Amino acid sequence: MTKTTTPYGITGYGGYVPRLRMQRAAIAAAHRWMAPGNAALAKGHRAFCNWDEDSVTMAVEAARDALDHRPRHDFSALALATTRPAFGDLQSASIVAGALDLPANVRTQDVGLSQRAGVSGLLAQLRAADGKALFVASDNPAGKPASTQELTYGAGAAAFTLGSEDILASLIGSASCTNLFVDHFRAADGKYDYYWEERWIRDEGYGKVVPGTVAQALADANVAPAGVSHFILASALKGAAAMVAKRCGFAPEAVSAHLDEHCGYAGAAHACLMLADVLERAQPGQVIVVAGFGQGCDVLVLRVTEAILGFRPRRGVACAIADGQIHDAYLRMLSYGGSIDLEWGMRAEKPVKTAFTEQYRCAHQLASFVAGKCPHCGTLQFPQLAYCVKAGCNAPAAGFTRAHLYDVPAKVLTSTADWLSYHPSPPLYVGFVQFDNDARVLMEIVDVGPQGLDVGTPLRMAFRIKDVDKARNYPRYFWKATPVSA
Repeated sequence: MTKTTTPYGITGYGGYVPRLRMQRAAIAAAHRWMAPGNAALAKGHRAFCNWDEDSVTMAVEAARDALDHRPRHDFSALALATTRPAFGDLQSASIVAGALDLPANVRTQDVGLSQRAGVSGLLAQLRAADGKALFVASDNPAGKPASTQELTYGAGAAAFTLGSEDILASLIGSASCTNLFVDHFRAADGKYDYYWEERWIRDEGYGKVVPGTVAQALADANVAPAGVSHFILASALKGAAAMVAKRCGFAPEAVSAHLDEHCGYAGAAHACLMLADVLERAQPGQVIVVAGFGQGCDVLVLRVTEAILGFRPRRGVACAIADGQIHDAYLRMLSYGGSIDLEWGMRAEKPVKTAFTEQYRCAHQLASFVAGKCPHCGTLQFPQLAYCVKAGCNAPAAGFTRAHLYDVPAKVLTSTADWLSYHPSPPLYVGFVQFDNDARVLMEIVDVGPQGLDVGTPLRMAFRIKDVDKARNYPRYFWKATPVSA
């Protein structure tokens, strides 16, 4: 049984979708000469990661959306689900924990290797019911150029806080099955997925594996199909959710929006992204069924509580999807995703080897963007030096208090667009950022749209890849500024 004597469930939610969107028509047009049939899938836009975004940075942004300004000192666990980890043997969850400034004794775990990793990971955390936890699913699947997947895939992340107080949605039933039905696979050293025939996957996979598991979960929850308000099934196959819902006996209107047109399929994170989107509109008493498919099936049955009316994420999935920049330069997406290797000239050859010793020693201020505040004169400084920088003060840094900058409103004080320095997304925008708490930092500014930057442009902070040591394939993470509005 999935019930526990102590109430436990989802206490918060949030989501993130990369701001950059590629016109599917531009992708189809680039391959019209050899794949004219792709024009049938050319409607809308798909999200894609900027060169400095990956599963780690998206996870941080989704978690910030769920946490907002809420306390973080009492979290005991963090789990991150993705099929596209930043490293093969370095825990991504620990990087996320550092960026969020979670306590040092938090348990961290990476989950992956399956398209249902997001759903199965969330189910495992809910059934464990072990303290205040944070679960994040983040993914950016890659489709081979000219493939159907290139047009239908996207990117995104969703985060859920879990606990026993102020529960928004509680787990009332679940079921799982394991079945080595190979719909697709990716080799351990592969970049792209290999898919089997679409009709086989839909009819023999989704159509037969999912309905039986859903029936078991509903029986566990003692809920009839007619009592389900929202059915969530993420799939890269168009129409799969509606077909399964019909076989499960759900009303057509219960099938949740798939976020296809302006986001695309976000792999292992997509079901969780859909759940975060549904929770933005869910009403007390409604029942949500979430199914994850991939070498079997996991199904969660959730009941929404009255507390849902008192919670709002910082921005939410709907706002993240609306806050998009539309692009038609198809080669830009290929370059950011590493599918083409451009000639950047000699300026791109500078070494950027990371000193792990210095990275470790400065982690207390770099990872979660912490400035030091002088207790004598109140001066804020970043990075923190040995003594207060204000003339006549010179108080030792040992007495500084910590002041996070990642959530402080800010604006452009000065900026320049540099076309001479190497940058994977020219031009390189840099400038002084003025924070509302009087801090002032020279920063890189990213995702600048066609409107450019002006003095006073509102900014927010975003966790990104600072640079990549290509000789050792090591990304270094830090914080950057980005315009509040696209």
